[in-house]
Amino acid sequence: MELQHTNFKHLQAAHCENGVTTALLRHYGITKITEPLAFGMGSGLFYIQLPFMKVNGGPAISFRTMPGLIFKRTCTALGVPVTRKKFRSHEKAMQELDGRILAGKPTACQVGVFYLTYFPKEYRFHFNAHNLIVVDKKGDDYYISDPIMEGLVTMNSYELERVRFAKGAFAPRGQLYYPGDHLKEPTDEQMKQGIIKGIKRNCRDMLHIPGSFGGVSGIAYTGRQIKKWKTKLGDEKARSYLAQLVRMQEEIGTGGGGFRFIYGAFLQQAHPYIKADELFDLSQKFTATGDKWRDAAIQASGIYKGRLNTQADYDNMGDRLIEISALEKQAFQQLKALVGKIK
Repeated sequence: MELQHTNFKHLQAAHCENGVTTALLRHYGITKITEPLAFGMGSGLFYIQLPFMKVNGGPAISFRTMPGLIFKRTCTALGVPVTRKKFRSHEKAMQELDGRILAGKPTACQVGVFYLTYFPKEYRFHFNAHNLIVVDKKGDDYYISDPIMEGLVTMNSYELERVRFAKGAFAPRGQLYYPGDHLKEPTDEQMKQGIIKGIKRNCRDMLHIPGSFGGVSGIAYTGRQIKKWKTKLGDEKARSYLAQLVRMQEEIGTGGGGFRFIYGAFLQQAHPYIKADELFDLSQKFTATGDKWRDAAIQASGIYKGRLNTQADYDNMGDRLIEISALEKQAFQQLKALVGKIK
């Protein structure tokens, strides 16, 4: 697609907010940033199961930080000013976006997934924390850089307005956000300090979050719950709960295995800045837990598709998460000890 007002370069990424953060910062002048570095500086790795809350009729499970935090934290670490706006008026929201786009300033939006016309129907469900970049406009068509797509896509004004004002949890309310213009490359010391802060915050979130249902403790909590689902909920509901887990893990932002692979890449890319060889071993450990998350998803899929249906199958699934919890606890403890020695 030929852009009229900007020379924006589309970036395909594993996760929408990482991709938006990286592509926007690169466009406005920071070339040192990569998707793994943004994810790590933004402390994107997370886990929680809220025991008294349901989402789409299933357990409320999240593998990610709150929407917007990866972008905000990464920009803060690099000294980048951030503007974020929400709107009551649909008209003002579209006018504000149009003004920036026609001035050649690509702008990110938080949107709902359900009405994204370029998504396959099987991927459209009520999830309002998706991120994309509007990069240009021609007539009534907006050119969209969505990091999970191979190239630019288009939406007309009605379609874009509808996803920007989707209803429900995390309703975006026309939200748009962007960094400052003409950014300066961060120094290596800024990169180093941003990496260290991101690691420390992620260790805190995974090791020391209060309660038993967040961080590495939360992974084991879900594992113990899964063992009870067949008896407590009955086959049909138990299978739907596992389907929800896999959807949150593998389809909404690559949360389970995918995030571990990205975090492993982050630790490797951190090495030039903090030069601790232990990072390579820890990178391999997170990659290994990513493989175990993917194996757990295959086990869960076998159950909810009806190929596996005994209590032993649910016990197997629960044990997999309990094992992952122990491995990630050990890895984060080692990582915490390592960065505690770095100045």
